[in-house]
Amino acid sequence: MKSLLFFTGLCLISLQAVAQTHIVQGKVTRGEKPVEGVAVYAVESGEGTATDENGRYSLQLKEGTYKLVFSYGNQKSLEVNLDQDKTLNVDLANVEEVLDEVFLSSVRVTAKSPITYSNLSNEEIEDRNLGQDIPVLMNYMPNVVTTSDAGAGVGYTGIRVRGSGPTSTNVTINGIPYNDAESLGTFWVNLGDFASSVENLQLQRGVGTSTNGAGAFGASINILTDGYSEEANAEIANSYGSFNTHKHTVKFSSGLIDDHWEFAGRASQIKSDGYIDRASSDLKSYYLQGTYVDEKTLVKAITFGGSETTYQAWNGIDSTRLANDRTYNPAGVYTDEEGKAKFYENQTDNYKQDHYQLLWNQKYNSKWSSNLAFHYTYGRGYYEEYEEDATLNEFGLENFQANGEEVSTSDLVGTKWLDNDFYGTTFGLNYQDADWDVNFGGAWNRYIGDHFGEVIYTRFARNNDPYEPYYENVGRKTDFNLYGKATYAISDKLAGYLDMQVRTIDYETEGVLSEGNEFLVNDSFTFFNPKAGLTYALNDQNQFYFSYARANREPRRSDYENGDPEHEELNDYELGWRLNTTGVQLNTNLYYMDYQNQLVLTGGIDDVGSFIRENSGNSYRLGLEIDAIIRLSEKVVLRPNLALSQNKNIDFVATWDGELVDFGNTDISFSPSIVGGNRISYLPVNGLELSLLSKYVGEQYMSNIEAETSKLDAYFVNDFNVQYTWRNAPLFKEVVFTGLVNNIFGEEYVSNGYYYTFDVENPDISTGLQTLDGAGYYPQATTNFLAGITLKF
Repeated sequence: MKSLLFFTGLCLISLQAVAQTHIVQGKVTRGEKPVEGVAVYAVESGEGTATDENGRYSLQLKEGTYKLVFSYGNQKSLEVNLDQDKTLNVDLANVEEVLDEVFLSSVRVTAKSPITYSNLSNEEIEDRNLGQDIPVLMNYMPNVVTTSDAGAGVGYTGIRVRGSGPTSTNVTINGIPYNDAESLGTFWVNLGDFASSVENLQLQRGVGTSTNGAGAFGASINILTDGYSEEANAEIANSYGSFNTHKHTVKFSSGLIDDHWEFAGRASQIKSDGYIDRASSDLKSYYLQGTYVDEKTLVKAITFGGSETTYQAWNGIDSTRLANDRTYNPAGVYTDEEGKAKFYENQTDNYKQDHYQLLWNQKYNSKWSSNLAFHYTYGRGYYEEYEEDATLNEFGLENFQANGEEVSTSDLVGTKWLDNDFYGTTFGLNYQDADWDVNFGGAWNRYIGDHFGEVIYTRFARNNDPYEPYYENVGRKTDFNLYGKATYAISDKLAGYLDMQVRTIDYETEGVLSEGNEFLVNDSFTFFNPKAGLTYALNDQNQFYFSYARANREPRRSDYENGDPEHEELNDYELGWRLNTTGVQLNTNLYYMDYQNQLVLTGGIDDVGSFIRENSGNSYRLGLEIDAIIRLSEKVVLRPNLALSQNKNIDFVATWDGELVDFGNTDISFSPSIVGGNRISYLPVNGLELSLLSKYVGEQYMSNIEAETSKLDAYFVNDFNVQYTWRNAPLFKEVVFTGLVNNIFGEEYVSNGYYYTFDVENPDISTGLQTLDGAGYYPQATTNFLAGITLKF
């Protein structure tokens, strides 16, 4: 079957269109500087592209007259009669305004910077935006591994870059931190269908540039939300698929009113039963935006958020279940009075989060601009669990007498809550001329998190007063940073980069944890994070860069709960080569990430499925990353990427069977040495695109001791994506049909799991572990599909 599909793909690739077509190409500049990321499209056909890092673009169109639009903030339109191949260079010096992008000046880079990065455009997101979370849409980016608790990409999903997990990936939205300040993690489940409001996304691998929020130790994800629209528009999108997955989205924009005001919004609902038993998701979300724009001012007031209810699927299963019943979910299991196993129907995670952002960008003249933002996030929610034979004293309940005997346990239902407030400001000042690009800025952010638990039902025992917490703990964190960075054109070919950041953190807690133990933290850090690099342009096609970056990062809340952690330190070295020709864009880089006291995953998880970490002493990641865009013809494009790496703990010492053991040099957990991907896109006719997407992830250990029972097997997964755009359809501007078949060859694979470095003497059905190997697994879905239709007005 696989061979048949590949041969079919090769036959399709060999087809040629019969209509007479011509190529219009050129370079977009601002003065003498090339501009990357300019959207170029033909109004009549809707076909478009974007300029590369050298400002170059190329479009193949049928013979005829077209209105070409060059959009980058504001727009410039040109008429072209395409009766032969033509070169059309465009200067946006007097018309373009990059006001939206200035919001990201502290966190985003271009090809002039010695930083390793990849971009994901709105068009690429739309190709597969059928309800799956943002990490899943990023799956085919270089050195990325993604996973889903429910197995189908909806609900709780995660991403690792270069082997570093979500807590090592710094996420910003419009330059504002999104990571949870205490856990340092990113919960994409709270951003249901957020991809429908994303203009573009940049993934920086390694330390990256100075950021607001927690320091990046593996990657940074910088998200820019929708820009303003000059024309009124609306769209309705619906998709359906396997596991009763369905998404409904409504979007609108008023267009510019009186040339200055625009109002836009989105409302979405996503539901899925999940591949894993009962791993259901119910996600509701919204996005509202008001914009004021004039020649030099852009002000945006944005609010977005939503609610999620997901049935817990974070326990995983053991190897026996994986072999015989891979969709089994142990969450919520209990035994009734007749001794039969049943599942508590409300074993759920429930959370609501609302974000408010006020963004102001001001251009003073051709050289100076500034940005200022204020933000506030209000989060609140809980997870509910059935506890069988729970010890009453652990839940603040008293023992009781029954039939003359003291009873100390009871079945009960408890909830654990987190209410939090996160607010602050980010600010920056930018100066640009022919030789200099300089940014000064910083941020001040404050977090207050209220953790508490309640018992809402007891089977036998007498409960306390309603809503009386049996534990309460408050965490407070203040994060402040200042940075200055500059790129200077040393010569026509050589540019230097310098980036200095000072960051201070104050973190304190008070109260008790759910186990009844007092949890008091009062810790402060001051970090100096310097970065420097050189970029050398050999010619228009070849560019080389080298950078060094120093990063420091504080422990997260659970690290304090599990011990006395040290902060992490990292020295990151990047050496890269970028090739850009008409037919090939190639990015190659070597990296060496030298860690001190890296907090690595032990393999174990806590009671809510979060991974437990510990300082590993010295460790490193050494790797080679290659990604490319290869245009075999105007109809066939390949986008391969490959990452080869070595990820090692040095003289790793850990507790085994109650004793400290020196395991020597070992592989860092969850760090495969080979990660590869590819996308083959074929455009047989105007408006139709067929893509085969492939992902290979090599074997990896779930522990840092290289235990064979902690090894996850390598896997190779292929998806098939089809999209047809019907332009100028009756009643609509466009009708877009999208289909996605995931895992077309039905691979039974596991992308995530956990491992305890001790024997499981008393297997517990509630954890999913029923054998003595100490390993748990999160199986991913076999062949499944999603199909959608989008109506654009």
